[in-house]
Amino acid sequence: MRYELLAVDPLYQGFFALNRYRLRFELFAGGFSPDIDREVFERGHAVAVLPYHAARDEVILIEQFRPGALQAPGGPWLMEIVAGMIEPNESVEAVAQRELHEEAGLTTHRLIPITRYWVSPGGTTESIYLFLGLIDSMPGAHFFGLPEEQEDIKPHVMTLDEALARVDAGSICSAAPIIALQWLARHKARF
Repeated sequence: MRYELLAVDPLYQGFFALNRYRLRFELFAGGFSPDIDREVFERGHAVAVLPYHAARDEVILIEQFRPGALQAPGGPWLMEIVAGMIEPNESVEAVAQRELHEEAGLTTHRLIPITRYWVSPGGTTESIYLFLGLIDSMPGAHFFGLPEEQEDIKPHVMTLDEALARVDAGSICSAAPIIALQWLARHKARF
């Protein structure tokens, strides 16, 4: 299957960017679609890590304010996993280690790839490289985050079963932790 990207017109450039794509694509029945215009949110790509202490069967989730979740059932303070954007010339592993330290005061002795997924490919280019990070220590009773990024992050230590119960109850409601926790539930015997 083929596509043709005919034009990319910038509409907005700020913390993120918004572009209008003009394109056409091959149809399953043959031939090509007419030219279509789509606004696409250019966010970049990210790395997310679920810290896991296998001997204790505990995970570390982080809680922080998210302006895109103002209408979330429990409010915009979400339980998530460590995550950050990939900077130019930075490896996904380096991002994982940097964000573990910045957001939870942790280091991992082993990163295990879970998957890479596109967040909402109908309207954004963002993808997330998702990892399990095996850890040997737990965060202290501190708050984390970088002041220059206006981060205010609180770590939470809980058993995997407790985290999964929160997924089932809907209090963990963003994609990365749901995917990572469900993956860990299926694969934890390996660790």
